[in-house]
Amino acid sequence: MIFMKVNVGSKNPVKVQATRNVLKKICENVKVNSTQVDSGVPDQPIGLDQTIKGAINRAKNAYTQTFDLSVGIESGLLKTPNTITGYIDLQWCAIFDGEKNSLGVSAGFEYPPIVMKEVLKGREVGDIMDEFTGINDLGEKMGAVSYLSQGMLNRRVNTEQCVLMAMIPRMNNELYFNE
Repeated sequence: MIFMKVNVGSKNPVKVQATRNVLKKICENVKVNSTQVDSGVPDQPIGLDQTIKGAINRAKNAYTQTFDLSVGIESGLLKTPNTITGYIDLQWCAIFDGEKNSLGVSAGFEYPPIVMKEVLKGREVGDIMDEFTGINDLGEKMGAVSYLSQGMLNRRVNTEQCVLMAMIPRMNNELYFNE
């Protein structure tokens, strides 16, 4: 594809930049727009179903026929056995073309137990991490993953992972969509 117009279902600058970075490596000329849309899931998704549904809803709600693709990215907590807290944070990306979704997921990580205790009381990870770190809007900057990995992985790169994974079927169209 020589030119691609994409709409990201979020105004979060990290999500928009991560999408732009990945798509510029795939397409010669890409225009990335962003719009705030409803995810249709709780602000703090817990569970695979809620998180994937949020990503798909964002992608579908951002799609109009003026775009080639729309992108929805949703972070959520997956109940995970044999972990310290019982949960792993994963970002899911859904890419929608008006007919089909493709999905991808990022590398996951655990929040500290003190954070998870508050999340399970009904609070959002972002609010708790802002308080915990003293950094306002951490999720729209370097992200909790950067803080917790001591700068070895930032949120933009973590988000790029899920966008790239969701683009794999579209980069190999003949292997995925020709049946």
